[in-house]
Amino acid sequence: MKIAVSLAALAAALLSSPAFAQQVAPTAAQAEAFLGEAERAMFDHSLIAGRAEWINATYITDDTDAMSAYFGSIRTKMNVDYALEAAKFMAAPALSEETKRRLTLLRTALTLPAPTTQGAAEELNAFSTRLQSAYGKGRGTLRGQPINGSDIEAEMGTDRNPEELKEMWVSWHDNVGAPMRGDYAKLVSIANAGAKELGFADTGAMWRSKYDMTPQQFAALTDKIWNEVKPLYEELHCYTRTKLNEKYGDSVQPKTGPIRADLLGNMWAQEWGNIYDIVAPQGAGDLGYDIGDLLQAKGYDPIRMVKAGEGFYSSLGFAPLPQSFWDRSQIVKPRDREVICHASAWDLDNKNDIRIKMCTKVNGDDFVTIHHELGHNYYQRAYQNHGYLYLDGANDGFHEAIGDFVALSITPDYLVKIGLLDPAKVPGPEKDIGLLLRQAMDKVAFLPFGLLIDKWRWGVFDGSIPESRYEQAWTDLRRQYQGIVPPVSRDETKFDAGAKYHIPGNTPYARYFLARVLQFQFYEAACRQAGWTGPLHRCSFYGNKAVGAKLDAMLEMGASKPWPDALQAFTGSREMSGRALTAYFAPLQKWLEQQNKGKSCGW
Repeated sequence: MKIAVSLAALAAALLSSPAFAQQVAPTAAQAEAFLGEAERAMFDHSLIAGRAEWINATYITDDTDAMSAYFGSIRTKMNVDYALEAAKFMAAPALSEETKRRLTLLRTALTLPAPTTQGAAEELNAFSTRLQSAYGKGRGTLRGQPINGSDIEAEMGTDRNPEELKEMWVSWHDNVGAPMRGDYAKLVSIANAGAKELGFADTGAMWRSKYDMTPQQFAALTDKIWNEVKPLYEELHCYTRTKLNEKYGDSVQPKTGPIRADLLGNMWAQEWGNIYDIVAPQGAGDLGYDIGDLLQAKGYDPIRMVKAGEGFYSSLGFAPLPQSFWDRSQIVKPRDREVICHASAWDLDNKNDIRIKMCTKVNGDDFVTIHHELGHNYYQRAYQNHGYLYLDGANDGFHEAIGDFVALSITPDYLVKIGLLDPAKVPGPEKDIGLLLRQAMDKVAFLPFGLLIDKWRWGVFDGSIPESRYEQAWTDLRRQYQGIVPPVSRDETKFDAGAKYHIPGNTPYARYFLARVLQFQFYEAACRQAGWTGPLHRCSFYGNKAVGAKLDAMLEMGASKPWPDALQAFTGSREMSGRALTAYFAPLQKWLEQQNKGKSCGW
């Protein structure tokens, strides 16, 4: 707590000094002094807080829970204090563009800003905690019996009984979402008051101010990207609807109009890969090999799998992972304690103490995940020489996209080069449509969902979606962007948005939409630099050090420059665009158009 107090005292001293008292606004020099002290304090705090979080994640006890919460509360107070002070310094004359940018990074570090009125921070935290707890404790039903959220997710991926799917969908949304409605509206009101104190029109505008452009420009950018990928999504929607109609009949899924939300293999219809068995083209869907089987046949264990992931990056010219990575990472689940198994990448000292935390199993999914998580680690190490505010991705979509684009590179060609796949067993081009369709059922199907989550919240925050229309606006956006509808009618006693964790969890969602697009831009650029001439989805740039050098140049920038500069450093373009994604799936889109010929597409 001393760190936060000392910085607050510094800011107060700066703002109350005799020199300041004679001025209309603080000076640029005072702003620079404040930023320097803030970065030093935040860097120092991150060293101990990061270790507390690591211990808690890899050794869960009541004591480590308390320790992690303690340091987390200190960080929250620091962020609040610094954001408020940064807002005051924004009025200083003659600020450089870089100083303004650093102040904005501080002002937008908070997700939910509380106003300075007495008790507001405590009230906001109470609502936030209650909402997240309600979600975590949520239950639906299956065949009349209670079932938790993770089990519903698994069941909806495999259950093909439309009445049971409807029961799970409705019970989850009614039991979990609806009771949150009042608390969520109050949380929005408090957070908006806090955002206004920081100089933003509302909380949504604050979230959109993190992207080196105005909130209006960022919203327009997401619309532009969506319009680029929308035709591909519409073809996938049309084809999937036809297959669902063939499976269930007109009474469950009509041939025209929107798709019933509970039939798509996912609680939120955000990814459709779980129903690939329903849509798979006969014969083309079987690749002829399974990565998990290949790993097991070659005697891979979890450590060797991570070594293979490291080998991909080493082939591009990146330095080997430090020995501390191997000594300190959690690669397999310990047998003697409770841990968080959800895969994640860590940077404990903002330098070289990088680690992964996984409960790795020898299968294809975890092989892909390793390549993805290591992407975060190499990014973290690359930008280590910057100040604290720049120790991050160029924007919040970049960090996820790096790992995703490397994971796209796990192609048959790559598997041959590392000795996992026999060259004679590389699937032929006749398997391409199945491969692309399976990917599209997740990566393309996600796009409208990734956009509409924050579209809804932006409207809620700016008041264009009042509390009296929460449910109708949510249902309308789902229909407009995804072309889906609930399996039963909904009214304003419901709050279906709350049935998705990121709403009660208050996690901005645009980053996931951006990552789905950026990963294909990075992949296309790497393949172009490598001189790849075959189908884009078959490209491998494994072993290409020229690609690695350009990638490292972008990673090293971290958040030190506006994201268009970072994007240009690797791709040559300053524009985020969905065109690379549509190029990747172009063979599939052509095939889908043929399958949909004569059908009434759209909704």
